[in-house]
Amino acid sequence: MGFLQSLFGKNIDEKQTGGDKMVKIGIILGSTREGRVSPQVGQWVKELADKRGDAEYEIIDIAEFKLPLLGEPGLDASGAAAWSQKVAACDGFVFIAQEYNHSITGALKNALDYLREEWNNKAAGIVSYGSVGGARAAEHLRGILGELLVADVRVHPALSLFTDFENGSVFKPKEVQADSVNQMLDQVIAWSTALKTIR
Repeated sequence: MGFLQSLFGKNIDEKQTGGDKMVKIGIILGSTREGRVSPQVGQWVKELADKRGDAEYEIIDIAEFKLPLLGEPGLDASGAAAWSQKVAACDGFVFIAQEYNHSITGALKNALDYLREEWNNKAAGIVSYGSVGGARAAEHLRGILGELLVADVRVHPALSLFTDFENGSVFKPKEVQADSVNQMLDQVIAWSTALKTIR
């Protein structure tokens, strides 16, 4: 019996297909700017994920929540409670991370900072994009997630604005990227399932 099989008590190659034991994975769109392409990337990830039948996947768009700059007085932060509930209901996450000036977006950092315990002891994968595949944004995000007790997985689909997008705006991923997403989700599901036992 392998390590993961003994840990989870089942054959890890078997897909879980329904029931209340399925983990819930939020696919978080990390950009709110006009003209963003993150909805295209998020929808592609969800379509690949839904074919797996091993978890419940949901796109979570931070643009749909009123989350002004944290701590700035006099602004409408009425979306904070709904944001808290949405994140708390998830067992794991896939972050769609854009690289802006060698880091993640201010909107994503702000959304992360709004919460604490809702993130704790959960797993996450990162799908990034940018001129160098969003690698620098992903590395910054990993440090933030570590502080929030989110275990980020190793496999990291990195999408290039030059080879996976047409004119930098229409998402047309190379075929190999789908394999990378599925390998990442294998790890996210395993870790999310394991971490659920300690919450």
